[in-house]
Parts: sequence; structure tokens; C-alpha cells
Amino acid sequence: MTSPLDALGARAAVLDREHEAADLSELFDVPEGLVYLAGNSLGALPRGVSSVVEHVVRTQWGHDLVAAWNTHGWWDAPRRVGERIAPLVGAAPGQVVVGNATTVNLFQVFRAAARLRPGRGVVITDPGSFPTDLYALQGAAQDVGWRVVLAAPPDVPAALAQHGEDVALLALSHVDYRTGELWDVPGLTAAAHEVGALAAWDLCHSAGAVPVNLDEAGVDLAVGCTYKYLNGGPGSPAFTYVAERHVPHFEPAIRGWHGHADPFAMSPEHEYASSVERVRVGTPALLSMLALEAALAVFDDVPITWVRARSLSLTGFLVDCLDALVPEVTLVTPREHDRRGSQVSVRHEHGFGIVRALAGRGVVGDYRDPGIVRLGVAAPYVSHGDLLAATVALRQVLDADEHLASEPPPAGVVT
Repeated sequence: MTSPLDALGARAAVLDREHEAADLSELFDVPEGLVYLAGNSLGALPRGVSSVVEHVVRTQWGHDLVAAWNTHGWWDAPRRVGERIAPLVGAAPGQVVVGNATTVNLFQVFRAAARLRPGRGVVITDPGSFPTDLYALQGAAQDVGWRVVLAAPPDVPAALAQHGEDVALLALSHVDYRTGELWDVPGLTAAAHEVGALAAWDLCHSAGAVPVNLDEAGVDLAVGCTYKYLNGGPGSPAFTYVAERHVPHFEPAIRGWHGHADPFAMSPEHEYASSVERVRVGTPALLSMLALEAALAVFDDVPITWVRARSLSLTGFLVDCLDALVPEVTLVTPREHDRRGSQVSVRHEHGFGIVRALAGRGVVGDYRDPGIVRLGVAAPYVSHGDLLAATVALRQVLDADEHLASEPPPAGVVT
């Protein structure tokens, strides 16, 4: 009689063959023997990035110096890299630009949204949003006089109906960063539009893993980071999407010379650029920007729909593995495909200890309060076999009580 473990192993092999077209693991430098399930926190290193960064440092900066702004296209990089990201989030050309940190871009979007919807005094957001989203929104709301109304995505339609034409903006994340639950971008965007409000989405946990289809969904504004599923590296710059219909009227609160209509005129008065370049502020972090540009090459020949199909197979298989081998952990990620991002999260009273013990066995996930073990599944370089190995390691951790050996996470610990 076949054991559950043997059956899962055979199934893993079959599924890896079925989804081989989106297996890009040969393009990444993941340490041998490591099961890396923290791509939803920091993506793995694509192999082509190191040589590009070395060329940027040694040749472009080291030899060509200031001339590289022109000879190597440094000045155009924010727009050029934005155009590389645009197809991954379903945006036509001319709507995405790269630069600044996620928090800065969120604040810029929120403040600009207030000017796009003057006279409205309410913004609705999810209380479970990532903290930086809430902080940036609170700051923008204080500046413009908005009242922040908290409503989880399932409660948003009721909140919109209650506040009606007083709502200026609906600001949500595409994927819940703790649970991995995927929210309905088209449906919630349409609900916002029904009362005349704008919809702004945080794509940090979906860009590069889940088709977003911003244009098709009628999204107004969006922001996303690039160091998770886009593999841009630690601190790589975020991107901003402004729907074409809003570009001429989008006015960021922070005005910098790179977003000027004629930056080299050095005018003392600011005039917004006529294109999405108006989102730019100051001199971008070029080393990170160009590392990101190199990293995006892994998506050149693989449609995001293929990545998503592999991701759904992987996360679904991981749920089945957990059900069969570790039933005592509580699944907090939806089982339904259309409600799941690209991570699987489980809750356990000793979640932090589990994450630490798994790392000792070569399985890297991460931890979030309260007691949540997040297993991020970056489809391009994670296999079904990896996920079975991770589940077996979790079973061994619990059987050996290794999860009891770690103290609660001290302040500042990320994983």
C-alpha cells in the first residue's frame, strides 16, 4: 500500500513536469539544498544581475562617469524600467514609472487622489493593510482633511454605500500580506467607481506573481514594490501606475526636478511634465534601478499567466501536503484558487519557533504576528518537490519539539 508521503512524492514529480514551462530555476542563484520560501519578502537573485551591476559600477560609473547619464541611458531608466513592468501588471505603455520607496509612492498617490476628487472627505481602507500603507494614508488624510474609514474588503461595498459621494478614495492591497488572501480588484474598483471614488491598489504582494490587469479592471492608481516577486534586490525602487486618463491631472505633493516639464531649464517654478514622468521626484538610486532592470529579464519569454498557473499548482499542492502530513497547523490562506495569492500561511502558537527551526533545516520562510508562518511561493524557482520537502521538515520540527526552543521574536526581527 502506498504511503501518503510516497503518493505526494509521485504527484510532485508529475506536477513539476506539467508546469515545466514556467520553471525558471536555472536563471536564479538559490543556494544548493535550500528551500527558499521567502520570495514574498525578498526575491532570489537572478543570475544575470551580478554581471550587470559589475558593469554599471566598473564601466558606466567607474570609466564613463557623468557621461553615463546619456551614453548609458541613466536619465531614461525610471520610464524605461517602468515599461518593462507594465505588461506584468496589465498596463499599456505610458502609465508606469519606477523610483522612490513604496511608502513615498503611496503618499504621493494618496495626496494626488485628493486633488483628483476635491470636496470629498472620506477615504476607505482595510485595517489589515500593511502598516506602511496605513501610516502613509494617515499622514495624507491629516494633510487634506480626510476621515479614514476602516473596512475589510468584504465590508467595502457596505462602507461605500454608507458614505456614498463623500468617498474620495478606496485604498486597498491586492493580497493580504499575512494570510495571502487575494482580493477582487475589478469588483471592488467598480464598486468605488459607482460612488464616484477613485481606487488605488498596493501590488507589493502580487506584482510578478499574479496577473493584475490594471487597465482592464479600470484601476485609477497603483503602487508596488519590486524586491519581492520581481526579484529586484534589497531596497530596489518601487513603481507607480497612473491610469492614462488621470496622467494630465495627477499632481504629486512632492515636486522634484526630475518630474519637471523641462528639468534642465532649471526654472525656479515647478511645472509638471505632461507624461507619467511627472511622478518622478529626484535623482533615482541608479545601482538598484539597473539591477532591477536586469532582474526583469527573467520574465521576457514567460507570460505572467504561465507563472500564475504554476503558482496555483504549487500553493494548492502545498495545502494538500500540509493537510496530509501536518494537520495540526491551522491554514489561514484560502483554499480556493481565485482567492489565493502566491503564499500559504499557517497559524501556530509557536509560529516564530517553527520559522527558526525550519531555517535550521534549510527551509526559509518568515513570521508575522500573531503566530503566522508565511511560506511564500515564488513560482519561477520553487518546485513541487521543494514544497513537499518543506512540509516534511515541518513535520520533523514538530515531532522533535524543535519549535519550542526559540524565544518570542525580539523587536525588529523580520524573519
